[in-house]
Amino acid sequence: MESECKPVLYDNERYDYLVTDELGIIQSREVFSFSMDAVLLARFAGVPQQGRVLDLCSGNGVIPLLLTTRTRARIDAVELQPRLADMARRSVRSNGLEDRIQVIEGDLKDYHLTGGYGTYDAITVNPPYMPPAAGDQNRNEYYAIARHEIYCTLRDVTAACARLVRTGGRVSMVHRPSRLVEILEALREVRLEPKRLRFVHPHAGGEANMVLIEAMRDAKPDLRLLPPLIVYTEEREYADELKAIYYGQPGERAEQEEADR
Repeated sequence: MESECKPVLYDNERYDYLVTDELGIIQSREVFSFSMDAVLLARFAGVPQQGRVLDLCSGNGVIPLLLTTRTRARIDAVELQPRLADMARRSVRSNGLEDRIQVIEGDLKDYHLTGGYGTYDAITVNPPYMPPAAGDQNRNEYYAIARHEIYCTLRDVTAACARLVRTGGRVSMVHRPSRLVEILEALREVRLEPKRLRFVHPHAGGEANMVLIEAMRDAKPDLRLLPPLIVYTEEREYADELKAIYYGQPGERAEQEEADR
């Protein structure tokens, strides 16, 4: 890994270590911190070993940091909220990854105007899960924006991905199973063909509470439903696959692009 430097921390911030490859990340209880869904997406996503990768709704940059353990591609991270974008930049700097990750403060809805059409080989996105009117919105603005579709809807996200990914490129997303039908419709409306889908269950026999989905731009219909990912054993310990994911073993790799066409 590139040379690291001491993290710059502001009031009410802490520096947490990701168990994967001893990466560090700046977090704060005042803003929305990353959770398991981001880690699972970073391991699930099909990414090239070279080329360009984009992470949308990047938050404090956890997914780009984790992706550096899987690829040598150049990674751009787009985040709307200035404070989170600044935290992500400082985390990148503290890990010595400035030459591999660029954090961009901006709106995914118009990022194509500067990022360019069809620029990226792969895109990851952990978008807000809930429509604006769903449930009680958190009074904390950072939490509300991260959880609710206040500044971007699901269709805003899929449209942005379709503009930014190249033909044959991959788009990987984590979301709620309750919105799966809407997700599939939104992807196909913009010529992003669902190719891999995996449900995440808190324990065996329990309902899924997350879904991981990968689509390919302008691909033929052929969806693979992968085995369920179980988080906890009956003893309330991480299942073996979760341990492997959290401790740096590669998750399931996407097949070669030609095999998916």
